[in-house]
Amino acid sequence: MPKPIIIDCDPGHDDAIALLLAFAKPELVKVLAVTIVAGNQTLEKTVLNALKVLSFAGVECEVAAGYDRPLLRTLEIAPEVHGESGLDGPILPEPNFKASIKHGVQTIIDHVRTSKEKVTLVPTGPLTNIGAALLGAPDIKENIERIVLMGGAAREGNWTPAAEFNILVDPEAASVVFQSGIPITMVGLDVTHEAQIMASDVEFLLNSGKKVGVMVGELLEFFGEFHKTMGFAGMPLHDPLAMATVLEPTIVETKHLPVRIETQGQYTTGRTVVDFYGVTGEKPNVDVALAVDRDRFVQMILDAMLSYN
Repeated sequence: MPKPIIIDCDPGHDDAIALLLAFAKPELVKVLAVTIVAGNQTLEKTVLNALKVLSFAGVECEVAAGYDRPLLRTLEIAPEVHGESGLDGPILPEPNFKASIKHGVQTIIDHVRTSKEKVTLVPTGPLTNIGAALLGAPDIKENIERIVLMGGAAREGNWTPAAEFNILVDPEAASVVFQSGIPITMVGLDVTHEAQIMASDVEFLLNSGKKVGVMVGELLEFFGEFHKTMGFAGMPLHDPLAMATVLEPTIVETKHLPVRIETQGQYTTGRTVVDFYGVTGEKPNVDVALAVDRDRFVQMILDAMLSYN
C-alpha cells in the first residue's frame, strides 16, 4: 500500500523536482497534501510556484499556504539561487487550480489526526510549519511515522560556514522538530552535495521531447548557473534526495546519532551539531544520511521526469 505523506516545501527549483518525483510514484506514496512555507522566496511566490508546477504536470492536490516568516526571526530568502520568481528558467503558464483557504499548519494537523495510517512528513524547506504544528498540536506526534527532511549537515554549511540554509532560516522551529521525539532522517549537505546531476543528464532531459522532462531540464539549466559559481561539477539535487529517501530508503546510508540545533551562536546559528563520538552523553535522535548511491538516484530522477505524459 502506498505510504501516506505530506510534503512541506518552498519551491524553489529542487523543491519542484521533489514534488514531481513524489507524484510520479503513486504506487509508493500517497500525497495527502502539499503545504508551503516561505524560504527560497516569499510565501506568495512559493505558493504560486507549487501551483504552477503541479498544474503543468497535470497533477491536482490540496496545496495550502503556511507561515510567511520564521517563528521568531526575519525571513531570509535566496533569490541569487532561485531567481526573483523563486523558479526562474522555464516559462510556466498560470495554474489551473487554487490553493486551499485553510492554513498550511492546520492542514498538516488535520491530515495527521485523521489518517488511518501513520503519516510521513517530508519537509524540504525551513521547518516553520512543522515546528508550529508540533507546538500547536503535540498529540499528532503519535500518528507521525517519521520526518524525512532536507536540511542541515554533519560536516559543513552552505549559507554560512556553519549552517545549511533551511535550518538557518528558522533554527528555533528546527530545534522543536529535532527534539520532538519523532523518528527523523536528516538528508543534509553531506549527501546532497554528492547527489549531483550532470550537464549530460540535463541535455538528455532537454532533448527528451517530453513536456515535463524538458521543463525540468530548463529548471536545471538555471539552477546550474549558480552552482558553477560555487565550483560544482554538476547541480546538487538537495530536496529530491530527501524524497528519494522516502521512496527507497536504502538509496542513502545513515548513522543514528545525537543532533542538536544551535540557536544562539555568534558564528554558528543554524548549525546541526552532530555528536559522532558520544561526547555529549545525549541519546541519538536522528538518522543522519552520510552516503548516497548517486547513479541510482540520478536514474530515478530521469525515469520519473520522463514518466509524465
